[in-house]
Amino acid sequence: MKVLYFSRDYTPHDHRFLFSLAAAVGVQVYFLRLEKRGHVQEDRLLPPQVRLVSWEGGQEAYDHHNHRTLLAGLKKVIRQVKPDIIHAGPVQTAAWLAAQTRFHPLVTMSWGSDLLRDADSSGQMRRLTQFTLDQTDVLVGDCQAVADKAASFGFPAERVVTFPWGVDLDTFSPGEAHGGLRERAGWQEDFVLLHLRSWEPVYGVEVFARAFARAARQRSDLRLYLLGKGSLAPEIRRILMPMLDQVRFEGQVSQDKLPAYYQAADLYISASHSDGSSVSLMEALASGLPALVSDIPGNSEWIAGSGAGWLFPDGDADALADAILRAAEDREALRQAGVQARALAEERADWDQNFARLLDAYHLAIELEKRA
Repeated sequence: MKVLYFSRDYTPHDHRFLFSLAAAVGVQVYFLRLEKRGHVQEDRLLPPQVRLVSWEGGQEAYDHHNHRTLLAGLKKVIRQVKPDIIHAGPVQTAAWLAAQTRFHPLVTMSWGSDLLRDADSSGQMRRLTQFTLDQTDVLVGDCQAVADKAASFGFPAERVVTFPWGVDLDTFSPGEAHGGLRERAGWQEDFVLLHLRSWEPVYGVEVFARAFARAARQRSDLRLYLLGKGSLAPEIRRILMPMLDQVRFEGQVSQDKLPAYYQAADLYISASHSDGSSVSLMEALASGLPALVSDIPGNSEWIAGSGAGWLFPDGDADALADAILRAAEDREALRQAGVQARALAEERADWDQNFARLLDAYHLAIELEKRA
């Protein structure tokens, strides 16, 4: 099976899919990258089995948005590669371009927010979404909320393959091997929070910052590893200015260093306003780290009734602050939640098991095309 994997950029998520596809028996993988955005870039090399496809002129990625040029370039790539299947996403960018070529079978992979948030952001985005789904043979999504959203556009449920992308349960696991992070910070006896979502409005990082500031004023032993960066940096630093001695701004952390942060923390936080099955949430669970997250559908599918953490009302900084303080007070409940977190990850977030569902989606798309 010859697969053209067409994505907007090259991120850690793309690397994982490409790495596993390259190892799959009977699969030849070609990777086409739409653009270089310079945000959440992957620094690991492509697997050697993956063939990087260049656009016309040898460009690795286009640095402009001339629609006719892009479409003509994609059609030329398809003629050269002659794929058996195109895997494309997000919905309104790479998948939309692939849909316009009328190539089949097309497997569209939702990246969560493309359907859950972007699809309703304007009339134009609704039209792009509808067109793409109309041309899609099989839709891959990472949670039920994505499947439900696709259904609202009339996409048939029997052509949706849903699976959480999952994580490496060996790389992300409970333990004390956190590289001395707490010791270097002098935080051995403190209550440590971890937040690593991008500093952008959709991730609610300003909601979390306000909640932490309030909670930290009430508990002097609260500490925070704040990873990442983004456009809200000035606002976040302003909110946290009064308690800078309780925060470590760690910036963008490479994939190989991430496990140590999960192991060094006592509680994972995400105040995101939109998510599918969040990979960072699954990494936290796999690390035995209890989660305190916004009650959006993607998070609720994991945390509600699981015993692995707690939900708070989306956007409510006061409720989040109160929940942080309650978690810090009850260490036994926290310990039990950590045990349940790892058990939940082993049950539902095993990348090696979940990845097989992508190959199921490919085979379903090919079978549907044969019947057409």
